[in-house]
Amino acid sequence: MNILIVTDSYPPEIRSASHLMQELACELKNRGHKITVITTYPRYNLVEEFKEKVFQEFVNEDGINVIRIKTLSHHKVNFNYRGFAQLTMPFLFYFKGKKYFDKNIDLVIVYSPPLPLALFGKFIKNKYNAKYVLNVQDIFPQNAIDLKILTNPILIKFFEYIENQAYKSADEITVHSEGNKKFLLQSKNIDPNKLHILHNWIDVDLYIKAKNEGRFRKKYGLEEKFIFLFAGVTGPAQELDLVINAASQLQDLKDACFLIVGDGTKKEHLVKLSQSLELKNVIFKPFVSKDEYPFLVKEANVGIVCLSNKNKTPVVPGKILGYMASSIPVLAFLNKESDAHLLIKEANCGFTMTSDNHKEAASLIMNIYKQRDSLKIYGENGLKYVLNHFEKGICVSRLERLFGALNGR
Repeated sequence: MNILIVTDSYPPEIRSASHLMQELACELKNRGHKITVITTYPRYNLVEEFKEKVFQEFVNEDGINVIRIKTLSHHKVNFNYRGFAQLTMPFLFYFKGKKYFDKNIDLVIVYSPPLPLALFGKFIKNKYNAKYVLNVQDIFPQNAIDLKILTNPILIKFFEYIENQAYKSADEITVHSEGNKKFLLQSKNIDPNKLHILHNWIDVDLYIKAKNEGRFRKKYGLEEKFIFLFAGVTGPAQELDLVINAASQLQDLKDACFLIVGDGTKKEHLVKLSQSLELKNVIFKPFVSKDEYPFLVKEANVGIVCLSNKNKTPVVPGKILGYMASSIPVLAFLNKESDAHLLIKEANCGFTMTSDNHKEAASLIMNIYKQRDSLKIYGENGLKYVLNHFEKGICVSRLERLFGALNGR
């Protein structure tokens, strides 16, 4: 099949979405499909070596055609500007990218968020008579409403209209957990026959092959530390204040530290909060590349996931799979609605609690630290579970079966 993948983030940008879409593109290419990816020009969450690099608009990367379109800034800007940038994105993608499209596009896969890219999927479906799969990760605008980012009633109605049109125009819709499927069926007018669970995937081999070399521990001066790692985007949805405030209760644990690797709109706030509390057990470091990430995670003792308890949707953070694939236990502070609570319980790969009390969070961290010599089993359980349920090949095979069903209509 001739497949067009649409995403606002793709390597070298470092985000769960970019890695997910690159792994999908590579796996589909290896299965004989012709793949084109259209995405934004890289400018966010980059390691140092890529910050000044100039990227061509069209390039073939290992057999995958990648189109990178310059758009308005859509991260690290205020919400109104971000919303406008996202609304213009599908039109820029179409008018700047169409000169690179093949005459025949069999299938378009759109990653959402940002939700307005669903409009681009509709363009492609109508223009090329293509089938259209919408991959829904965060349920927008509901998540923005929950976080009080989106409060204007007119804008809420506007984005809900776009959301309903997105669900209506897609031939198939995939979500990454049972809770997300139930949420959409209960709150949106969606044909249940075109709503499917497609778990997010991970290239487990990258993590199995990575060895604990101690390079990052040495680089960061943490050779003898028990490391609680958070690696990823530091935005309002993560609410990492909880982790910082919990760390302030645990300064007596001299050999334990909280390593936060990444960047985002809340990083400056988190650094200032840590400084105001005079914390010596919280360390901030910039993003590492996708290739280096498995090595970083392998050197941690526990992987932290955090989501604000203001979230009301069942989202499962993608970084959980990286921790599981690295055979380290997961410590998750999540909104009560998140399906990740059940996932971690079923896999028996770590610990979860609701993200609403930093004192209880500190108590849980202390308990984990006290049993640090017996944590290995959680990491082993996580790797077994991810191999059986979330390995890239398993999930992409499910997606291919969906392609077959589409072609049979």
